[in-house]
Amino acid sequence: MLKAFFPAVFAAYVLASLLATQVILHDLVVMGVEVDLETRLRASLHDLLGLASTYLLLVLLAFLLAMPAAAALVRLHLIPGSRSLWFSLAGLAALVLLNVIMRQLLGVWPLAAARDWSGLLLQGFAGAVGGYLYARLSQRRPRQLFR
Repeated sequence: MLKAFFPAVFAAYVLASLLATQVILHDLVVMGVEVDLETRLRASLHDLLGLASTYLLLVLLAFLLAMPAAAALVRLHLIPGSRSLWFSLAGLAALVLLNVIMRQLLGVWPLAAARDWSGLLLQGFAGAVGGYLYARLSQRRPRQLFR
């Protein structure tokens, strides 16, 4: 369902971008660099716009693979559990695997923030949020006979 797919991809991308920016800024703070709120906001907006031409497309591709796979598993009842759980896990796996596979194939991380476990798991969290949103927006609602 496209009405669920694109908002889910966009939400996952926005959250992934914002989290990645904050991880990098946190690393700067640990090194002793002072980072004020204005810098955080400007960097977040810069990354959100700057990553759209690459990382947004990668998130889109990852979700193109993950959401139909989760939908098939849910539809076939192969694994017990709620739809929200399985779509969330699919989103988590999509963004974690996206980063790991890119690292293995190209030798670079798509996002520098994903180089360590905490940053990689935060990317997974962003994917899980996108997957959850997809599950919620794609749920069939019972038809009403009369409006």
